[in-house]
Amino acid sequence: MTNHKFIDRKILLEAVKGAFIKLNPHSLIKNPVIFIVALGAVVTSIITIFNSQLANVEHCFSIFHFQLSLWLWITVLFANFSESIAEGRGKAQAESLKANRSQTKARKLTDGKEEMIAASLLKKDDIVICEAGDTIPSDGEIIEGIASVDESAITGESAPVIRESGGDRNAVTGGTKVLSDRMIIKITSDAGNTFIDRMISLVEGAQRKKTPNEIALTILLISLSVIFIIAVATLPAFFGYSLKASGLPLSQNLTLPVLIALLVCLIPTTIGGLLSAIGISGMDRLMKRNVIATSGHAIEAAGDVDVLLLDKTGTITFGNRMAHEFIPAENIDLITLANAAQLSSLSDETPEGRSVVVLAKEKYGIRKQDLTKMDADFVPFTAQTRMSGVDIRISGKRKQIRKGSVEAIRSFILNNNGYFPKQTEEKAKELAQMGATPLIVAEDNHVLGIIHLKDTVKGGIKQRFAQLRKMGIRTVMITGDNPLTAAAIAAEAGVDDFLAEAKPEDKLQRIRDEQAKGHLVGMIGDGTNDAPALAQSDVGIAMNNGTQAAREAGNMVDLDSNPTKLIEVVEVGKQLLMTRGALTTFSIANDVAKYFAIIPAIAVSLYAGTSENGVLSVLNIMKLSSPENAVLSAVIFNALIIILLIPLALKGVKYRTEPVTTSLIRNLLIYGLGGLITPFIGIKLIDMILQLF
Repeated sequence: MTNHKFIDRKILLEAVKGAFIKLNPHSLIKNPVIFIVALGAVVTSIITIFNSQLANVEHCFSIFHFQLSLWLWITVLFANFSESIAEGRGKAQAESLKANRSQTKARKLTDGKEEMIAASLLKKDDIVICEAGDTIPSDGEIIEGIASVDESAITGESAPVIRESGGDRNAVTGGTKVLSDRMIIKITSDAGNTFIDRMISLVEGAQRKKTPNEIALTILLISLSVIFIIAVATLPAFFGYSLKASGLPLSQNLTLPVLIALLVCLIPTTIGGLLSAIGISGMDRLMKRNVIATSGHAIEAAGDVDVLLLDKTGTITFGNRMAHEFIPAENIDLITLANAAQLSSLSDETPEGRSVVVLAKEKYGIRKQDLTKMDADFVPFTAQTRMSGVDIRISGKRKQIRKGSVEAIRSFILNNNGYFPKQTEEKAKELAQMGATPLIVAEDNHVLGIIHLKDTVKGGIKQRFAQLRKMGIRTVMITGDNPLTAAAIAAEAGVDDFLAEAKPEDKLQRIRDEQAKGHLVGMIGDGTNDAPALAQSDVGIAMNNGTQAAREAGNMVDLDSNPTKLIEVVEVGKQLLMTRGALTTFSIANDVAKYFAIIPAIAVSLYAGTSENGVLSVLNIMKLSSPENAVLSAVIFNALIIILLIPLALKGVKYRTEPVTTSLIRNLLIYGLGGLITPFIGIKLIDMILQLF
């Protein structure tokens, strides 16, 4: 992904333009707090213009009202600017994606005939051919062939990846480029609804909806605003009574522009102006980490996830169990075992089966055998039998050679009145405990030996899981392996728990069980069988190199297909929640401080008697120069603080791996206490500047 700096002239200019465009009432109403400020600006402007047309109007501070109107409008514009600049960064990323998406041609197959059409004309279920040098015209699944693909257009990673039919690496993305070989692709998306199209829509903000937390906070801000509206509306009555009691003319009562300014300073305008920017920037930060979130809710949920389910194959491990060595049974020659293992794997099209053939060829020099002399009948591998093999006849003698799981071969031998040696069974169990997968090779009714299949745990993942544990997240590995193999890999990877021999419905049930206990569950997967679990989980992260079904089911897609990326996703989620909480705390603390700064200053004349200042002047601890300057200083500070906090809203509060209480105390001290102190300093400085003029 293209990484854009915060201070980018083009983005800033677009944000300024967007700030004025968002003055549209239809846009403003989406942010109730800022909408109230805009209404106040309109009313104050009308009063200022109306009074300027009248002559001999006493106590009409036209310059004062004009400045109030100006700064109220600036407050609205600054709030709009914060949202526009966040959106602008997303649109800049969208432009880089659009630049990578070219108008390509597609080689469509119709009734076996090839025709060249525009990629935009492709429909779901169309069949296309792609060869080296071609740009893949649309999202699809490979139904035939294997190829090396350059996916840098969407991932930013220049290293090519292998895509092939018949597995969990069969999904391809439109706009990526074929580097070698040939493949036939079945289109899975209609034009305009491809993966890149959806990415562009998301980063542009066209599909962004308010998250539940945002909605709840908005309701809280509206409630606070209503309370302050009622409080401010009662002030003229109290002031009028106090003016009368102290013998002062009622003409000195609070004017409507002053009341509006006071209301704007008291309602939580700071967080109201920055709320949208915080949400948008969360998605932006994920994009920079090559993770696409389909909703802001998914990012928030990531910040609260406390249970994580990970599919073992391709997520914790590299996913390719390869033949590592041949272990012959007692009194069996190693070459005899290797020869039988290769013969029994010739009809096995799985990666494991092909790796057995390669190992026998490369390590033991067994080349392709002349099967015509053997009168061979192949038995292909199936998930039901869990074994493959060949029946051969040499000089009239029939042999049955089989390779498969321990249970499948044991049943095969016992059904042929044979004997399964205890030594082989113990060795197979030992391999399973080490995290390996043992396959047994048999001829007729006796065992020839074991094929040692090994699946390697990805480097650095144990340290990553230790970090997750510090964050309070429990990790659960999900695998179809037997319990012994699962336990060994779980120990090597450092996960907290595992679920062995898991079927898709087992994964789904485990997620539901965890959710029923009140946990927020994250799930990482890449295969079609992971799709139901990804859809059920609170945060479903699909690997980009996985199947189309997995990517559709998840609410996040990791373009780098790196399961350890979850730590960064969780950090972004926690950072989003912390930023929103910190700025909300700062905003409310600001309001409290502004209340004690403004009210005493405008009430100094009450109960004054013969003196200029009344008894309430003792509360004017800031010693502001005049009531007008007090109000104007507070309004100016209220506007400026929004623009000063935009970088923090976009960058986010720094997340540290530490207990929640520690983070809470630190943020209360920084943003709570800081929110109380900052307005006193800021308003006093502005008042001093105003005195110069």
